[in-house]
Amino acid sequence: MRVGRDAVPAQVFYGSGLLLFAALAALAHLYAHFAWDVAIARFIQSFDRPWIFASMRAISIFGDGWMPYVLTALTAFALLFFGLKREAGALLLCVGGGALLNDLLKFLVARPRPAADLIKVFSALDSKSFPSGHVMFYVSYFGFLFFIGYALLPRGALARRLALWGAALLIMLIGPSRIYLGAHWPSDVLGAYLIGGLWLGFTLNLHRRHKEAAAKLRA
Repeated sequence: MRVGRDAVPAQVFYGSGLLLFAALAALAHLYAHFAWDVAIARFIQSFDRPWIFASMRAISIFGDGWMPYVLTALTAFALLFFGLKREAGALLLCVGGGALLNDLLKFLVARPRPAADLIKVFSALDSKSFPSGHVMFYVSYFGFLFFIGYALLPRGALARRLALWGAALLIMLIGPSRIYLGAHWPSDVLGAYLIGGLWLGFTLNLHRRHKEAAAKLRA
């Protein structure tokens, strides 16, 4: 009986999140940008300092080029080395599945990147804009690392605190970073946080269920 009651809030959470994302994606398909996109982007870019630009660029670097593939592969190998086979598999599913989902959504929504005549664009990109691939990777990868640190590292340990704070800060800052650099509109970032968070939650729930099923088989 308890399982049924627990399932209802999860269904409401995922259902509401998916409906909100679907509405935002549909509007992003119809409109290249929203008025509030331009207003928020210009406000964020108004903090025009060399050190801010360098910081925003440094925050985004983990999502550039081949870096996501290298980080994910190295982390999966590290988890395997420590005997965490299920965690390694869940990480690959989380990051790899998130990347495929992002590519599919970009194709379906087909929203152009921010225009240089509306905001500052520091680097022209050919790919589509909605949702942000960097944000989805950070939510999937660093969100999973947050889970690993929380679940496996000793409570009160310095390494645990550093892992949790580091992962959380990168997830929080990657969105503003992409807006500051003119790579995405705020709505692109919001959409990526939404669908990335839902995908991360789905993957972690699947991982939990798999571990519980394996534990019952061993019992």
